[in-house]
Amino acid sequence: MARSFDVLAKSPAGVDEILTAFGCQEYWRDRLSGGVTTLESLSVDDKGAVSVAVTQHLGRQLLPAVVARIVPGDLALTYREIWRPDSAGIVRGQVAVSASGGLGSSRAENVLAPAAAGAELRVAIRVQVRIPVVGGQLEKTIGASLADSVPSVLDFTTGWIAENL
Repeated sequence: MARSFDVLAKSPAGVDEILTAFGCQEYWRDRLSGGVTTLESLSVDDKGAVSVAVTQHLGRQLLPAVVARIVPGDLALTYREIWRPDSAGIVRGQVAVSASGGLGSSRAENVLAPAAAGAELRVAIRVQVRIPVVGGQLEKTIGASLADSVPSVLDFTTGWIAENL
């Protein structure tokens, strides 16, 4: 059974600035530095849509014990993001994450819109873990972690914009 989570985060940076950051190789290099995550591809089309692919490699020591017992070897999470601006000044995004071995996935529908003091990001996350017995608990834990990470990522982006754009 999948679980859903809704998140709202705000930034003093504008929608255009955030989308510009998402399209910068340097932004992703800085955002992913020091971790086990690699930028696989980044492209910006002629309409301003940003497409990103990222892979996170989780060694067995980083996995929850219950998952480490079930998963043979390391776990890789593949992230695919696309952010598309529209004519109303809103950016709509989709993020899809899949775990190696078909163990689970998540999807997020994002709306980045102008707000009185910058921008606000509304995110609807859906998480599904396909591990019998413990899947529901893992969905809850993973979903809560993803929901907590949205404001942190937007805060990082805001800081990066202030220093780099």
